[in-house]
Amino acid sequence: MSAPDGSPVDAERSIGQLFASATTDLSALVHDEIALAKAQLKHDVKRGAVGGGAFAAAGAVLIFSLPMLSFALAYGIRTWSDWNLAVCFLLSFAANVLVAGLLALIGVVFAKKAKKGRGPQKVAASMKESAGVLQKARPHPRQAGPADGGVEAVARSSS
Repeated sequence: MSAPDGSPVDAERSIGQLFASATTDLSALVHDEIALAKAQLKHDVKRGAVGGGAFAAAGAVLIFSLPMLSFALAYGIRTWSDWNLAVCFLLSFAANVLVAGLLALIGVVFAKKAKKGRGPQKVAASMKESAGVLQKARPHPRQAGPADGGVEAVARSSS
C-alpha cells in the first residue's frame, strides 16, 4: 500500500527510512527549541533595556532639570506665598527629587520583570524532557516466543 504521493506507508517503510525521518524530526525539534529560546531571551533583553532606559531618563531628569525647574518653581512659590526664598528653593528641589524617584521606581519594576523572565529556563526544561523521552525510546529486545514454536493468538481490544 502506498500513500497518494507514491511514498510507502508507515508499515512498508524500512528501518533506514524511519531512522531518517526520526533524525529529521529531532533536528526540527532542536531548531524550533533554539528559536523559542532566542525569542524568549529577546523579550527579556527588551524588558531590561526598557528598565535601563527608565534609569537613564531618571538621571537625565534629575541632572538637567534641576537648575531650570528649581529656579522657575522657587520663584513661582515665592510669588504665590511670600515665603522665604530659601524655603521655596527647597520645595522646588523636593519636587524634582520626587519626579526622579518615580522614574527610578519605574526602572526598578521593569528590571525586576526582566530578571524574573523564565524564558531560557522553560526551554532548558523542555529540552531535558525531550532528551529524556528520546532516551527511553530505545528499541526493546523481543521476548522469546512460545517453546513449541507455534504462533499464539492475540486478543485485541475494540478501541
